[in-house]
Amino acid sequence: METRTTPAGGRTKKPKTHQHKARSLALQVLYEIDVTGHEWHMSIATHAEATAASHRVIEMANTVVQGVMASMSRVDELIEINAPMWPIGQLSPVDRNVLRLALFEMLPGSDVPPKVAINEAVELAKEFGGAASSRFVNGVLGAALEGLTPVDEYDIS
Repeated sequence: METRTTPAGGRTKKPKTHQHKARSLALQVLYEIDVTGHEWHMSIATHAEATAASHRVIEMANTVVQGVMASMSRVDELIEINAPMWPIGQLSPVDRNVLRLALFEMLPGSDVPPKVAINEAVELAKEFGGAASSRFVNGVLGAALEGLTPVDEYDIS
């Protein structure tokens, strides 16, 4: 994440975008429903209120959560393929749901550029995951990117 220098010479982080806030909210909801089995509509309302999320952020998070839920079997299959040493059930719930969110955004037809999805996932893993989460997430998503990108998208000239 880009940093800025303050007049006193200190460093501050770049302000979070609506998209990042929506992904963060979606991750919290995905985590909760994964761990507790709660109904996602109630979970998103609770987390949105707790974080004072804007209407725009809530709408974006709703779209992401619905998309992840609808494509869960496909994204879990991609995790299994690209992290064969780590069965889904053995992943930490944070890592599992960061991967699910990012892989959903990387599926063909998404309007999110794959590198943006990967960078956002790495940031979420740093924010919510363990010490090695960001490296793990980056590795799995990098491997998945190769399998999801059609060969004709590369300029081989």
